Amino acid sequence: MKYYEKEKIAAVPVQDAVGKVLLHDITQIVPDLFKGPCFRKGHIITQEDVAKLLDLGKKNIYVSGLEGEVHENDAALRIARAAMGKGLSISDPKEGKVGVFATSLGLLKINVAALEELNSIQEVIFATLHTNQVVEPGQELAGTRVIPLSIDESLVIEAEAVCKRHWPIIEVKPLARLDVGLVITGSEVFSGRIRDGFGPVVAKKFEALGSRITRKIIVSDELSMTVSAIKELLEEGAGMIAVTGGMSVDPDDLTPAAIRAAGGEIVSYGAPVLPGAMFMLAYIKDVPVVGLPGCVMYHRASIFDLILPRLLAGETLHRSDMVKMGHGGFCASCKECRFPACNFGK
Repeated sequence: MKYYEKEKIAAVPVQDAVGKVLLHDITQIVPDLFKGPCFRKGHIITQEDVAKLLDLGKKNIYVSGLEGEVHENDAALRIARAAMGKGLSISDPKEGKVGVFATSLGLLKINVAALEELNSIQEVIFATLHTNQVVEPGQELAGTRVIPLSIDESLVIEAEAVCKRHWPIIEVKPLARLDVGLVITGSEVFSGRIRDGFGPVVAKKFEALGSRITRKIIVSDELSMTVSAIKELLEEGAGMIAVTGGMSVDPDDLTPAAIRAAGGEIVSYGAPVLPGAMFMLAYIKDVPVVGLPGCVMYHRASIFDLILPRLLAGETLHRSDMVKMGHGGFCASCKECRFPACNFGK
């Protein structure tokens, strides 16, 4: 009999383990076909199992528990439950790991500094997707486990305390279902010379996140018309207003001035994101007003796709939030766009 972990864990030869309870999952790997538990924790080893275990390279089996320590499965469950906020569910332990899943469409939020503190605890790991991305129901967002088969309970208690101080470490914020007002600028659209190509794109992006365009107003490149349209949509109760086009430095592009003239308090005109440098974010009272540059119409992913979910999740963004977006804010323009399963905005 061999002893490990300060003589607390007993490992016996497989041939001597018949009738004993397995303390951990045993994994089987078939290249390119399968990876998963062949025997699960709690399985009572039979004589028929011995040959299979030897085929898996298992000469010895752990057969006793630990005094003052917590099994890897129980530790992972405790840490996951302590860390998780709203909009999440957790899986049963599998080979020591507990998965964290979204229960609804929403915005994933990770307390990154707290996550780093949690992972600084010896023998504890908690891995997540990047924060501030839209996630779908049933999507796996994170996983946690401890490194050894068992862990000193004091370390689990320390991990739980970190989670309590900074709760939640991970959550999914629901997205508000807003009635959105849309202002399309451009004399060429207003006069009927060309059709509106911006509106359908913007409407589709809102609809994908559960909101809807309740009214669209097309205006010419005139300051007073754009201001009047914004104010009209506000009076009708729009929960957000999007103004498309007119965001460059051309003399006919007056959208930023119109948003200011309508009462907008400017958070940022310009963002360190490509595509999307000419984006504007403002608030009129508590209603977000966004000025959308032309790239939103013809790029699958742009600044708008990064900002919109956060606004719908109820976040009030500041200039500092925009500044931070430079790291990861460059779209690689891949031949086959995989957004949001890529580095853009992360």
